[in-house]
Amino acid sequence: MSKKSTTTRRSFLVGSAAVAGGVAFGIYAIARPAANPLLEGLAEDEAAITPFVKVASGGITLIVPRADSGQGIMSMQAHLIAEELDVDPQKVKLDPGQPHAAYVNTLIAANGLPFHPLDDGIVPKTVREMMATVARLSGAQFTGGSSSVADLQEKLRYAGAVARETLKLAASSQTGVPVKQLKTEDGSVVLPDGTSIPYTNLATQAARMDPVTDVKLRPPAEWRRLGKPFLRTDIVPKSTGTQTYGIDVTLPDMLFATVRANPGRGGGLGPYDASVAKTMRGVKGIVEVNDGLAVIADNTWRAFQAAEALEVDWPAPDYPATSAEMWKVLEAAHVSENRDSRLRDDGDVDQVMSEADIFAAEYRVPYLAHAPLEPLNATVLVTNQDVAIWTATQVPVSIKDAAVEITGVAGDAVTVHALPAGGSFGRRLDHDYVIQAIEIAKRFPGRPIKTIWSREEDFTHDFPRPLHLCRARGSVADGKVVAFDLDTISPSLGDSWFSRVFVVPPGPDTFLVWGAYDQPYEIPNYRVSGYKAPKLVPIGSWRSPGACSNAFFHESFLSELINVAGADQLEERLRLTKDPISRGVLEAIAEMSNWSGTDIGPGRGRGVAFCHSHHVPVAEVIDVTLTENGIRIDEVWIAADCGLVFDPVNAEAQLTGAAVWGLGHAMNCELTYENYAPVQTNFHAFEGMRLHQTPRFHTSLLEKSEKICGLGEPATAPAAPALANAIFAATGIRMREMPFNKHVDFA
Repeated sequence: MSKKSTTTRRSFLVGSAAVAGGVAFGIYAIARPAANPLLEGLAEDEAAITPFVKVASGGITLIVPRADSGQGIMSMQAHLIAEELDVDPQKVKLDPGQPHAAYVNTLIAANGLPFHPLDDGIVPKTVREMMATVARLSGAQFTGGSSSVADLQEKLRYAGAVARETLKLAASSQTGVPVKQLKTEDGSVVLPDGTSIPYTNLATQAARMDPVTDVKLRPPAEWRRLGKPFLRTDIVPKSTGTQTYGIDVTLPDMLFATVRANPGRGGGLGPYDASVAKTMRGVKGIVEVNDGLAVIADNTWRAFQAAEALEVDWPAPDYPATSAEMWKVLEAAHVSENRDSRLRDDGDVDQVMSEADIFAAEYRVPYLAHAPLEPLNATVLVTNQDVAIWTATQVPVSIKDAAVEITGVAGDAVTVHALPAGGSFGRRLDHDYVIQAIEIAKRFPGRPIKTIWSREEDFTHDFPRPLHLCRARGSVADGKVVAFDLDTISPSLGDSWFSRVFVVPPGPDTFLVWGAYDQPYEIPNYRVSGYKAPKLVPIGSWRSPGACSNAFFHESFLSELINVAGADQLEERLRLTKDPISRGVLEAIAEMSNWSGTDIGPGRGRGVAFCHSHHVPVAEVIDVTLTENGIRIDEVWIAADCGLVFDPVNAEAQLTGAAVWGLGHAMNCELTYENYAPVQTNFHAFEGMRLHQTPRFHTSLLEKSEKICGLGEPATAPAAPALANAIFAATGIRMREMPFNKHVDFA
């Protein structure tokens, strides 16, 4: 029996493999995995079992399949493998690999289930496990939901350990030294006499051996890199301007394109006159694409200029023309037949409030653009035989599928070069810009074409965070919050985004109520309902989807009730919180900010907010000062518990970056619609937090939780309500609508 046939039948196991003269290691610990992407084209004595580590005579490659949009996940994946493999992440090649079901995200599907995150009962646990199986079967390779570390941390560490122990066995076979006497260090197996054998010299021998799958992961006390400050692998290229983003791709004989699509999303293409544009310098062609027209030219600027010269009669889309009309749709949608979920319904809200004074409030958040600094782009080369794509994406499998559908080539003839993104915030969870780029390149076979959207096109054709309306009622008694009833009304993010990229999941849209129903407070009479408004502007996932709006509603209204009750804002939250991990976060923020022992002085205000999102409890306290030029944000304290922290430096950066993101948008940003399109089409009209406005940050990561979770999004959600509560404390003005600059000025 040949080695190849034996290995192929064993391809569901964890182990080692030879790839093009080398050996590949990793983990594939699922019951019925997808086929391994490394198995194709193997010679008789080669094996490829798992897709995470390659060792060949020419060097070591770590496969890091989760997309990096600035959050550092490429570096984190490399360090997770390297901790067990004993290699320096700065000295190996990092490769995102090709899109494949082998890189499925098994965690993200379970996170969207309508179960409270603190409910670990038999039914929620069983259904979560079932959804993980569904994710495996669907092959959903997906970067998002702050799930990458949680989903991969054990798999990647195990992959490194399997590779390490198999290489030691290979060294033992070569030298005759027992495995127990061997050590590993800096990419080599070390013999008792100090002789080092580089891993690259052991690849051929390792390829002939069965993998060592009975390995144990090192406990944190023995970690050499993880848990300590370390240099991210992308710091040097980003600091020196040598990082290659999608917009930097340059290929021989390349053409350049841009797109001008209907400003009203989904309205389609009407009659047009391209006669002037066709005669402009450098223009090579004008073609119809999805929802609009594309201009192909010999450089991007000329393509932009010609696109502006197009005269098009754009048909109207099937949603209202203005923001004012859209708000009316949401107001009218607050009726019982539109109720999508009631995932929190404790006590008897109606009975209690029928016998008490009711306090009510209404809150609104607007559409928001993603607005990544790098405009959306993709470079595509289509031939009769294959397709190559260079772009940044969070959904590479969807891009591959789109290429197959548009061009008709076989799936194994599509190559996706996944590149780092210059920002995303959820925007690259859609792939419309790549679809257009493929459509364009198909018209010019044999020539690579780089398609770049203008900034105005980027803003106008975003899939924004949805506008969201909240109506809340509550009551207090004896200085305590006793009833809390919150209704959120919004178009369905699940119906809009999932229908474009994946498949709309069954059951309620949990995005409607994330950050509200799933909070750890134990208010005696506690109800949260989600109402699904009719579809309006097509919407997308925005950093901390659902929670980015609902935390503002929930924590603002809770603060208003606590104020009516005459209680202390932080003490009442502590009284209502029984979950020990969440309570620990609130206690930590109280201590960090010296909440009860500090008089911050006249003309100043202090606010607190809490949100449990993406399985991470986060509390924030913000101090502000009322100056002659407006509100100045002075200090921000952030406490969080994401479980074990692998990279403390980057973890702190994620907390502060997410808070800056949440604060800047709450202060200044909105998309308003006129004539079916956003009025704000560039950063001059969509201004985030400025450098001089950035406060001093103080952070604490508790590491008490047994669950290991991600930090890319959780600190966004409590930032806006903490600021709103601080502004109220300083000015007496209650922020019930974003952006706050409609009601106050900021220094």
